Amino acid sequence: MESSRAARRNHRVLVGEHPHLGVECVLRELSIASSTYYRWRRAGREPCERRRQDVELTGQIKEIHADSGGIYGSPRVHAVLKREGVHVGRKRVERLMREAEIAGISPRRNAFTRRDPKATLAPDLVERDFTAPAPNRLWVTDLTMITTGEGPLWLSAIRDAVSRRVAATRGGYGTPSADYSAR
Repeated sequence: MESSRAARRNHRVLVGEHPHLGVECVLRELSIASSTYYRWRRAGREPCERRRQDVELTGQIKEIHADSGGIYGSPRVHAVLKREGVHVGRKRVERLMREAEIAGISPRRNAFTRRDPKATLAPDLVERDFTAPAPNRLWVTDLTMITTGEGPLWLSAIRDAVSRRVAATRGGYGTPSADYSAR
C-alpha cells in the first residue's frame, strides 16, 4: 500500500522523464485514472474559481488592513467587507489573513496593577464618600497609563467632586510625576 502511494506521488516525475512512454501507459501502470491526471494538469495552468476569488479577496483584505494602519484583525476586516457588500465567511477571512501573514494589533494587554505588599497604603481621607457639600471642597484624581509605540504615556486629571470640572491635568512619557498644571 505504501509503495503504491509513493509511486502515485511520483507519477509527475515519471511522465516528465519518459515522454516517449506516453501518459496513458504510465497512468495505467500506476492505477491512476487519466481524468485525475488531466485535472491535475489543468489545475496547474489555470487555478479554480475559488483560488481566483481567494487572490482577489486577499488583495481587498490587504488594502483594508493597510487603510487601518495595520491595526484591524479578522473580525474588523470581515465587518468592513460585509459593509462593502462582499459576502464572505469569517473563517475564510481568518484563513486568508493567516496565509498572507497579516495580523491585527490587539489592544488587550496581559499586565495589570499589582500593589507592593511592603508599601504603606495612602490614608482614605474621605472614607469612600465622594460627595461634597460645596465646590472646591473635594477633588478626585486618577492616573492612567496608555501603551504607545514611544513608550508608556501617563495621563492624570484632577476633578472637582461637585461641579465635575477638571481642575488640573498632566500627561507625559516615562514615569509619572507629582506636579500638575492648573487649568
